[in-house]
Amino acid sequence: MVAPALTAVKFDTEGFMIDKSQWTRELAVEIARQEGIETLTDEHWRIIDFCRKTGEQTGKSPTLRNITDGIGISTKELFSLFPKGPAKKVAKIAGLGKPEGCV
Repeated sequence: MVAPALTAVKFDTEGFMIDKSQWTRELAVEIARQEGIETLTDEHWRIIDFCRKTGEQTGKSPTLRNITDGIGISTKELFSLFPKGPAKKVAKIAGLGKPEGCV
């Protein structure tokens, strides 16, 4: 079932938002739920906000290494917050494109 907040938003075939200007924090919560993350904690938001800021500055989604170095979090911690491909998952939730180097 698609959440009402997601119905007006267009996504590509991999689930990344096409129009990044449609992103909202409420939409991020819905995308996170679809990605298997029921609750976004303050630590999730710290990473999401960092990724959005980085994306705005560079025009690209940050890679796993960019996130761990930029936030000062271990890869293990990042995987615990965003299981099964954290850079790709946080990019979706943050309304960014697919990070370079993600398969």
